[in-house]
Amino acid sequence: MIFNMNFHKTALYSGRILCLFYLIFSFEAKLFGQDKPNIIWISAEDMSPRLPAYGDSTIKTPHISRLAKEGIIYDHVYTTAGVCAPSRNAIITGSYQTYNGGHNMRTLNNTYPEQTGLPKSYSAVMPAEIRCFPEYLRQQGYYTTNNNKTDYQFEAPPTAWDEVSNKATWRNRPKGKPFFSVFNFNTTHESQIWANADKPLRVDPLKVLLPPFYPDNLVARTEVARHYSNISTLDDEIGVLLKKLEEDGLLDNTIIFFWTDHGDGLPFYKREIYRRGLHVPLIIRFPNGKGGGVRDSRWISSIDFAPTVLSLAGIKTPKGLAGIPFLGKYAKTKGREMVFAARDRLDSHYDRVRTVLAPKYQYVRNYFPELPRYMDLEYRKQQPLMRNILKMREEGTLTDFQNLWFEKTKPKEELYDWEKDPFELVNLADDPKYASILKKMRQQMDEWQQKFPDKGGVPEKELIKEWWNGDNKPPITALPKVTKKNGKLQIICPTAAASIGWRNKGEKSWNVYSEPINTPTQTIEFIAMRIGYESSEIGTY
Repeated sequence: MIFNMNFHKTALYSGRILCLFYLIFSFEAKLFGQDKPNIIWISAEDMSPRLPAYGDSTIKTPHISRLAKEGIIYDHVYTTAGVCAPSRNAIITGSYQTYNGGHNMRTLNNTYPEQTGLPKSYSAVMPAEIRCFPEYLRQQGYYTTNNNKTDYQFEAPPTAWDEVSNKATWRNRPKGKPFFSVFNFNTTHESQIWANADKPLRVDPLKVLLPPFYPDNLVARTEVARHYSNISTLDDEIGVLLKKLEEDGLLDNTIIFFWTDHGDGLPFYKREIYRRGLHVPLIIRFPNGKGGGVRDSRWISSIDFAPTVLSLAGIKTPKGLAGIPFLGKYAKTKGREMVFAARDRLDSHYDRVRTVLAPKYQYVRNYFPELPRYMDLEYRKQQPLMRNILKMREEGTLTDFQNLWFEKTKPKEELYDWEKDPFELVNLADDPKYASILKKMRQQMDEWQQKFPDKGGVPEKELIKEWWNGDNKPPITALPKVTKKNGKLQIICPTAAASIGWRNKGEKSWNVYSEPINTPTQTIEFIAMRIGYESSEIGTY
């Protein structure tokens, strides 16, 4: 099982990884006559590395296993949050959600405005240097598609994607254009555990392993078996996508990423910042199977995904991205020494937790130790297992380990040896033998928060008030101004940090404006939007 596996052996792979870099660079230099590589993201939800590629043989995943056999398997990849929207915010921006203001779950389509006193929906206003990273790809000629989840904690500007829909695909791109296509699968999402309750299981509930904080009963076993069954279904769907690539002759002309947005969508996994809530699979397949099942044990944060894609496309990491590219032209061969993650408001409940996760140890800082770890979220109670655990708590039939989640308070600091204690049940923070480790990791947390100022300490209502300049609605991006000089059109937006788009009138998608354009022979339209603001009106020239 994945819970007891330890891949902390970096030296074994360094030589093979270095050789792989040379293979990748030669591949990038000439890609079937195309200057830039095609790239696909296969994004799944709410799933830890419960895969044969990671040592868990509970379910067979032939298509994901194929990607692993022909690609690179990354053993230490962690998200910046244990819940979807803050995590996806960090992935699309390449910056920490705690720095850019996207840390509270959720800001768009908030279903609890009465309990929180917040607007029903608002977009976090990003710092001036933050962009959706596909915009940089589009500037370099990429066709970008998203099929079709965003969930970024803000409305994406029109310059981010050529297509966003449940029909978006590389197949609509102009001939000869490289593409970056995202395919999001919700098959393993938490909600599918109860949504698929009537479907046949693909795993025997009596054969699954349970963590010690779950009761060993049929409810728990069925829930975990359902999660594995959903993973099997996800694999089927990935197989369909791979077949389409093969039909188009693109499988060996495309770099494929497979990853998930955070750990399992199960109680005391999802929404937590313990290792089990942050550890995710990442498999990257290069054309013609270059990679060949290589394991890479470098430590990677999900904010590294964006600069890595840009690096593979030959684009240097832009200002504003905190991530570190680990492949491509601008790759750093040395991995991270640690990763950072956060938990803040979840639906209608507030908390603030920060963590440093490193080889062997994890440090957790609780800003509200007077609150329990458990948040009584209505959404999660749709899970039969969650209801069963709560019933057993009321009956007093949970064990000490199973009651840890429900303690009335939590310590100010937690420290775990996750190698020896993979479920992180024994807090070492008060053990004198670990005082030096605690001190070091506490300092690492302080330095991270100094380098990337943490907005979690600012009440959410005050943040919104600041972003909206004290008004009761978001600011509006100013209409761009167009001037003609030396036969070219220059488009400037008075609103700082706004992305500008232009198109020939009648076209659907917007081109990213980054430099003066040739004077058009027909009417053009232009628009601007700063992330967090409402977009400007559409202007014409």
